[in-house]
Amino acid sequence: MFARLSDKLQDAFKNLRGQGKISEANVTDALKEVRMALLDADVHFQVAKDFIAKVKEKALGEQVLRSVTPGQQIVKIFHEELCALLGGDTAPLDLSKNSRILIVGLNGAGKTTSSAKLARLLKSQGLAPLLIASDLHRPAAIDQLAVLADQIEVPVFRPEAGETDILRSTKRALEWCESTGGNVQIFDTAGRQEIDGPLIEELKRLRDFLQPQEVLLVCDAATGQQAVSVAEHFHAALGLTGLILTKLDGDARGGAALSLRSVTGRPIKFAGVGEKIDQFETFHPDRLAGRILGMGDVVSLVERASEAISEDEARRMEEKLRTATFDLTDFLQQFKMIRRMGPLENILGMIPGMDKIKDSSIDEKQLKRVEAIILSMTPRERAKPDILNARRRQRISRGSGVSVTEVNNLILRFNQMRKMMKNMGAMKKLMAKAGAGFKF
Repeated sequence: MFARLSDKLQDAFKNLRGQGKISEANVTDALKEVRMALLDADVHFQVAKDFIAKVKEKALGEQVLRSVTPGQQIVKIFHEELCALLGGDTAPLDLSKNSRILIVGLNGAGKTTSSAKLARLLKSQGLAPLLIASDLHRPAAIDQLAVLADQIEVPVFRPEAGETDILRSTKRALEWCESTGGNVQIFDTAGRQEIDGPLIEELKRLRDFLQPQEVLLVCDAATGQQAVSVAEHFHAALGLTGLILTKLDGDARGGAALSLRSVTGRPIKFAGVGEKIDQFETFHPDRLAGRILGMGDVVSLVERASEAISEDEARRMEEKLRTATFDLTDFLQQFKMIRRMGPLENILGMIPGMDKIKDSSIDEKQLKRVEAIILSMTPRERAKPDILNARRRQRISRGSGVSVTEVNNLILRFNQMRKMMKNMGAMKKLMAKAGAGFKF
């Protein structure tokens, strides 16, 4: 989402790197570009103005270090202020005994999906969440929540058909919660296409009755300044405790994420980073700041890998790579493991320095073609790629719906990779022999 903003910021900082020292003139010029980049990313104009003023004050103040270049210093200050703008530290949920979480927002922002994703996340942390369908206006939302709850194996309360009284339905839900058990109650509430009086009144009555520990607003990051306006209205009416930002994996400009905390004074607690039920994570301001500035996010990358890939899988793959017994079946398996971590564009964004490689974009269609080629091979062909003669390659080409050239290119790249692994294995053995007679 932040690729355009990140590129523009890198260009602005690049102009400072050639300077010998920080001066008001070169900082002012650079920050003009930064301000335009923020506004272009749909950051609220007052937020952008205040942010630039803070960065400039720090850059020209006594906190400037003599031992670093102006470019390094500005990036450091920018990172600190970006973290502060996004909320500083991670804001945990209030999970006191029998916590109640009210999920609110407009239709289409991802309320129901976020409710289920949050339940799954809390369940993975050892808690016992319960899902309560509290949208009496849209039967489809109740059905959707029930389907998602079934997928993640979390109990769900469904109101009676035709029920229109939100408090009566909620009283029944609480009786159900009491009999079902669980220690976190998540209420998926009604929404509208836009904020209106009846919606707010219903949510106020529900909030006053439940007295929830958390009131979380689900905001669609792709809607830009509209998300900021929605957050302001909901906060004024309900007193939000935090926000859930969805569709952070999209190609929108991303300014809402940089504006919400400043405008509402409430932290972003969670982020939806994909459509799948497991693509939902705790929001870390420092990590997002690092990604925006092209520093990557290795911590999130490791966490994502540990969730998607088991220890046994990693150990088995490491053994295959180390002994150079890696075949096309293993290649396909590794391919699937990486794809389980989420959209590859997001994964690349977590690797430091990848933002500087302009050809690092991933074509998902191309990846699917690679998968189709390997699946069109027999088990013997995958285990022994050397037997892939012209006739076999033509058959694989027809079976996978790609050209023979694409099949040839895949096999060529695979053979190059396998050769490199063999050379690495031989080098390790050589080093071991060379050092055998020495003690360290």
